[in-house]
Amino acid sequence: MTPNDASPSSFPSSPSPGGPAAGAGKKRVVVVGAGYAGLMCALRLARHAHVTLVDPADRFTERVRLHERAAGRPDVTHALGSFLRSTGITHIASRVAAVDTDAREVLTDDGRGLPYDRLVLALGSRTRSVDPGDRDRAYTVESATQLHKRLQDGPGALTVLGGGLTGIELATELAETHPSWRVGLLTDGVVGPGLSGRGRTHVRTVLGVRGVRVEEGSRIAGPEDIDTDVVVWAASMTPNTEPARAAGIATDAGGRVEVDAALRSVSHPEVYAVGDAAAGHSATAGSLRMGCAAALPSGSQAAASIIADLRGEEPKPLNFSYHLQCLSLGRRDGLVQFVRADDSPRDRVLTGRPAAYVKEGVVRSTVGILRTASRRPELVPRVPGFG
Repeated sequence: MTPNDASPSSFPSSPSPGGPAAGAGKKRVVVVGAGYAGLMCALRLARHAHVTLVDPADRFTERVRLHERAAGRPDVTHALGSFLRSTGITHIASRVAAVDTDAREVLTDDGRGLPYDRLVLALGSRTRSVDPGDRDRAYTVESATQLHKRLQDGPGALTVLGGGLTGIELATELAETHPSWRVGLLTDGVVGPGLSGRGRTHVRTVLGVRGVRVEEGSRIAGPEDIDTDVVVWAASMTPNTEPARAAGIATDAGGRVEVDAALRSVSHPEVYAVGDAAAGHSATAGSLRMGCAAALPSGSQAAASIIADLRGEEPKPLNFSYHLQCLSLGRRDGLVQFVRADDSPRDRVLTGRPAAYVKEGVVRSTVGILRTASRRPELVPRVPGFG
């Protein structure tokens, strides 16, 4: 057990307006969002505070598998209750309507008021689309289920917009599983800008083998500018931080909540932000990019920070560094790009079936560590980077 994993009895006690059900002597923590970061944070806090988890969904979605769902994987979700069972966490299946920082209360769209001593914003992100346009033509990775249904209607031309990791995975996966569709990949830069030369060469080779038409340096104003039957927008991500901005919580130019090294809001220290919603940073990694790689550790770190905070101790700074980027290139190929601590690419890569095997192992481990946090949260700090 680490110093930040204190027992509940070490918290300063205060009256609990929620009565006995709220946990006598325990502080109230409201976590908004049950993605990778929010769920991890809630699970680690469950033994130390009365935790309320606000998310409209009753299932946890493996977002890193959405390209697989678009290609036809039956399901990429897990019952949220399977993680929360026996933890004491209260799940409120609602959306956040507003945050009242003066009253320290979260207001939901079904009229509830949820008081908090500490608030964790784990609002996540979404693919930025210029215009959703025709619902039968324009899609994002978040609409993977609807996209899969559309692909069953018959062959045609499909164009993925965006040459980052999400766009690459979508293009290769869809080209492999739907060979009757003509798949293209358009990007205003180069394919795989964060990869090494060797990594990009392998990606381009696989795209060619899959028959994917690649256009680099193509700036598109919107899906309507492309002559194609289906457009899948995978160009950029935007944080879902509208409630935070409306509440006056400080955000950066990209809309992410500005936080200190312990993931506390720089404007409201009783508020924490994690995952894609937070402009997180560490001494070794610098500014953190959006993605699962940083979401789980940041959720764990925020929990540790809150535990220390409620004990009257100064939380430790986020200790996080990158090690690799991994992506699937269909079911039989992949790429593991080894990176430096700041996420810049090294020359070393792993490709082919071994890389696909590593990618699958990494994806499975994300759910595995959440299961561990549910059943044995005291073990999570022993995982490197999850202190």
